[in-house]
Amino acid sequence: MSILQSTFLHVPGIGAVTERRLWQAGICTWQDYLDADTPGFLSAEQQTMLAQIVPESVHRLEAEDYAWFAKRLVSADHWRAAGSFQHRMACLDIETDGGRDADSITLIGIYDGKNLQQFVRGDNLHEFPSAIADCALLVTFFGTGFDLPMIRQTFRGLAFNQLHVDLCYLLRGLGYRGGLKKIEKQLGLSRAENTDGLSGLDAVRLWQEYQRGSSKSLRTLLEYNGEDVINLQTLLQIGCSKMAHTLQLPAD
Repeated sequence: MSILQSTFLHVPGIGAVTERRLWQAGICTWQDYLDADTPGFLSAEQQTMLAQIVPESVHRLEAEDYAWFAKRLVSADHWRAAGSFQHRMACLDIETDGGRDADSITLIGIYDGKNLQQFVRGDNLHEFPSAIADCALLVTFFGTGFDLPMIRQTFRGLAFNQLHVDLCYLLRGLGYRGGLKKIEKQLGLSRAENTDGLSGLDAVRLWQEYQRGSSKSLRTLLEYNGEDVINLQTLLQIGCSKMAHTLQLPAD
């Protein structure tokens, strides 16, 4: 049973309290709702919307229509769809030269759980949009406030209609504070000896050294960025597992 298939919050008129009442009544999945008698505590309006949206939800999930769920779930609940769309995931992180304009991105890394791809300014950065064209789920750390706005400036017209789990806010909701590196250490994640302790400021410095001819600095920058995106997958799994536990869904 996926968390998404147990979700009713995307149905207009259904909030957290009503969703929990459905679970407590034994209606823990969309299929349970389709198979069960309509609970008496639902209003006529709620019954109408559930009768419309639940069958459509089943259809949309079968069609992998991630954009439909992205529109109907508030951003804080996008994590509920992560398990259903993780096979089309891109853990994403950018590096910059320290600027905030359209030409500031130096490197974009994405990781789908198996393969790492990195796009470097002056080499293959222009290939990034096609690399995420089939992506259904974006995973970032503070991508809402930094990575995605920067990418939108660089690639005008690129539509980010994917589900998006911003781990900064997901983990903050679980009580974890601080930046990505601090939270990694809290959760037992480690980095390579030559990248441990590096920060965004070091990423700027490494790029500047590369621009002055240091290929070693570029290799270190690529390793640093690669660890960022690979670790995002682990943090996603930890965060979603902990969030699912807080829901306390009744056992099957």
